[in-house]
Amino acid sequence: MRRLFPVTDETAAPASDGVPGTETTNRAGTDTTDREWGLDELAEAYAYPPGQAGPAGAAGPAGPQPWLRANMVSTLDGAAQHDGRSQSISGAADMRIFGTLRGLADVVVVGAETVRQEGYRPARAREDFAARREAAGQGPAPAIAVVSASLDLDFSLPLFTSPLLPTLVLTGAAAAPDRIAAAEKAGARVVIAGDGMGVDPARAVRALVDLGMRRLLTEGGPRLLGQLVAAGVLDELCLTVSPMLTVGDAQRIAGGPPVAVPRKFELTSLLEEAGFLFSRYRRN
Repeated sequence: MRRLFPVTDETAAPASDGVPGTETTNRAGTDTTDREWGLDELAEAYAYPPGQAGPAGAAGPAGPQPWLRANMVSTLDGAAQHDGRSQSISGAADMRIFGTLRGLADVVVVGAETVRQEGYRPARAREDFAARREAAGQGPAPAIAVVSASLDLDFSLPLFTSPLLPTLVLTGAAAAPDRIAAAEKAGARVVIAGDGMGVDPARAVRALVDLGMRRLLTEGGPRLLGQLVAAGVLDELCLTVSPMLTVGDAQRIAGGPPVAVPRKFELTSLLEEAGFLFSRYRRN
């Protein structure tokens, strides 16, 4: 893996002795070595901005504010999935970053359809992140928060029955009482984040913050990401561009009605490994 940003005329300069993998830096002091990064390096590269307010925390109390980032993967032709799943368009470096982002988060927010399609399991504690999480006052692993209006979920799955931290289910006030009861019986914690059947994205962020979770990560799917973008609560997008073409009619990384005015984000970092590009964009 190597840095491609900041971009200079020497960003991709070869090693000084011509041997691949030899340490080198560009004039900006950026390490351009093509090598596998350790988890500590990735954790530093993807650290949450300390104390930087996101939209949901702009009017909140003083102190650290919530930050909602999304982690998504897309092929060169814009597909977020192949045969309904994202795994086949991912790669080894992408999975290391996936694990790093989870290792830094307080909670992973995911849509119900993604839970069903991807076979979600509870987040696991990882020794590599134990000291870092303890120093940040975090538990051993992030909680999983499932966004679902209908609560059409299999509550017998390990995601609900045997997580390290109780799985949260974000739903609306009009959700069916029997489904709420089923979720709670399985051990999930139901959080009301909407007045009707659906979930209000801004209210969902506030509800998670009220539970002490401010480092927020969403892994989609496309419908949920589209709702977060439309509501203006997304602070950062970590987008992997996979060097693959799938054709077909797979979803993009975000779906739903178009926003009235395109949301402007700026590039803050860009990494590359094995043809995969790993970008971070923050909202202006």
